[in-house]
Amino acid sequence: MNFGNEHLRIVQERFKSVKNLGDQTISQLSEEDIHWKLNESSNSIAIIAKHLSGNMISNWIKGKQNCPSNH
Repeated sequence: MNFGNEHLRIVQERFKSVKNLGDQTISQLSEEDIHWKLNESSNSIAIIAKHLSGNMISNWIKGKQNCPSNH
């Protein structure tokens, strides 16, 4: 068994599990709930999800392009 392949399989499995949990959670909310903010200093669930998405794209896709092993 190749350690790298096994590690990748486990990470992908965990990612799918966490994504499924998030999808199930969001599906229970109304559009109003998703955009609700406690106050003007707070972020809504929609804004937090947008930030998380941007961070993942930046770290996983753009970060991989700048990885020393790709040069």
